[in-house]
Amino acid sequence: MRDGFLKVAAVTPKIRVADVPYNEKVIAKEILAAADQGAKVIVLPELCVTGYTCGDLFLQETLLKRAEQGLSYIAEATKDVDAVSFVGLPLSHRGKLYNVAAAVSRGRVLGFVPKRHIPAYGEFYETRYFTPGMEDVTETEWNGSRPWIGTRQLFCCETMPGLKIAAEICEDLWSPEPPGIRHARNGATVLVNLSASNETTGKDVYRRDLVCGQSARLLCGYVYASAGDGESTQDLVFSGHNLICEDGHILAESERFACGTICSEIDLARIAMERRRMTSFEVRDDGYCEVPFSLGTEETTLTRRFTPTPFVPESGEDRRKRCDEILTMQAYGLKKRLEHTGCTSAVVGISGGLDSTLALLVTVRAFDLLGIPHEKICAVTMPGFGTTDRTYDNAVKLIRALGAGLKEVSIREAVTVHFKDIGQEMSVHDVTYENAQARERTQILMDIANQTGGLVIGTGDLSELALGWATYNGDHMSMYGVNGSVPKTLVRHLVRYYADTCGDESLRQVLLDVLDTPVSPELLPPEDGKISQKTEDIVGPYELHDFFLYHMLRQGFGPRKVYRVAREAFAGMYGEEEILRWLKTFYRRFFSQQFKRSCLPDGPKVGSVAVSPRGDLRMPSDACVRVWMEELEDDDAVQEG
Repeated sequence: MRDGFLKVAAVTPKIRVADVPYNEKVIAKEILAAADQGAKVIVLPELCVTGYTCGDLFLQETLLKRAEQGLSYIAEATKDVDAVSFVGLPLSHRGKLYNVAAAVSRGRVLGFVPKRHIPAYGEFYETRYFTPGMEDVTETEWNGSRPWIGTRQLFCCETMPGLKIAAEICEDLWSPEPPGIRHARNGATVLVNLSASNETTGKDVYRRDLVCGQSARLLCGYVYASAGDGESTQDLVFSGHNLICEDGHILAESERFACGTICSEIDLARIAMERRRMTSFEVRDDGYCEVPFSLGTEETTLTRRFTPTPFVPESGEDRRKRCDEILTMQAYGLKKRLEHTGCTSAVVGISGGLDSTLALLVTVRAFDLLGIPHEKICAVTMPGFGTTDRTYDNAVKLIRALGAGLKEVSIREAVTVHFKDIGQEMSVHDVTYENAQARERTQILMDIANQTGGLVIGTGDLSELALGWATYNGDHMSMYGVNGSVPKTLVRHLVRYYADTCGDESLRQVLLDVLDTPVSPELLPPEDGKISQKTEDIVGPYELHDFFLYHMLRQGFGPRKVYRVAREAFAGMYGEEEILRWLKTFYRRFFSQQFKRSCLPDGPKVGSVAVSPRGDLRMPSDACVRVWMEELEDDDAVQEG
């Protein structure tokens, strides 16, 4: 359970209606099997000890007594299991019958949570047998002990303080005021739902959205186990639709119309971080009873998948929608700024690279929204010492294909004079050599903007800002930065989407060649006419850095945990030593370059991660990276991670 990961399971056993002697053995066997897979929280369906479809048999004393014996058998049979299991059964308490979830761990019944909302509509007749569960917790008689019964219970793990489990049963989730809301606000980090949700056409979609949405709203893990094959089909069919969700994301989902087990790992540390971050998540103290239990601490084998491209949807259709949405947000952001300032022209420096290409595409879209002709866009090429024929030609072709105004200003002579003024040798290709070119280009763009009454449109992206891969007061500065919250991995897809949807074959071919060009600032002389300065050879692969950035800022992961999930996500793509090397580079640069992010130009936020000092990231420029690096320098900790 290191790094906050907790393996959980949702189990649908194939039972027999009212055959408790059979069901108790099947349930115990399934719990043991789930535990063998490493599950520490195991959830089974509503009334699974007897079957949900017993009807008036629930009024038979014989069935109720045998159900109690069945739970005793399950507790005894799983006493050596290092897990807490939730099992559904009917329970008699003070002369009334309740539909309850029994929490069982190490041979002991920890408590009973009754179903709060009892349905009596459509195909449901539960009020014929069951009484709505009480909220206040009270003692009940059980097999010589006195466990609690009531909805206000939290089952709290003493060896994993972040694990607090609360239960609800089927209809509770579907009601206007699900008990889970109060559970979560009183500290529950994992909600379990024991369900017997019958299947009707389209219900699976609604059920999935309901469970997923509840986990998002309550910032929790949610384990949903439903009845399946084995229940009576006299009037209904049960599909065994099981779900494991975390904060709005489906971690595991079963196939319908089959019995079985699904497992995944809920990240309790991430849940805790999200609740700290979300100031609107208000905690309460409604007098919940906390029931303690213990679990052994051990390494959790991860089965949940971590996508190597967290900023980019993996589904083609979702990716296309995301790209169109982001291009629209960028364009509308620029449109508003142009309207507000009264500018009818814009100045964009075009290098033939990805970022400037995207900035020009966004500017064109903004001008279309405003009804301003494209020729009012002043697209400037500024050849320097590192410019190659390929990027220069692509820049010119792109500008002409989009109908923007083309202006060429070579920076070679001006920079040469500047080097002479400051005593910089032309043969010394150091940081001064590079940054002087970037600053000269920015000066040109700013001055042309003054001449034309326009705005300089920034081209730098989120990944470059995170790494500080920008020249201070050079390409780092603009009058409106349209790409400032777009990571490099997503920039590629935005340009590709534009190429695929523009309907202009000549423009498409230019965009495809831009996509095929190595990322480079082109500030060093080319070798044999080809780009000699490749950014990713210097700072590392952008796909790694975007992954690191997402999990550090959005997920709140520490360095060791970022390294752990990166190894999972990039297995077979990058070696462990390479991942660790670039992760250290990422942290060093992220901390040391904050001063550049502290004075960023305005620009629209388009995703869940941004580094604007006026938005998501209020970080001191003098913050020390020491404790983060120490975590990565600890060889034992890194190996364990």
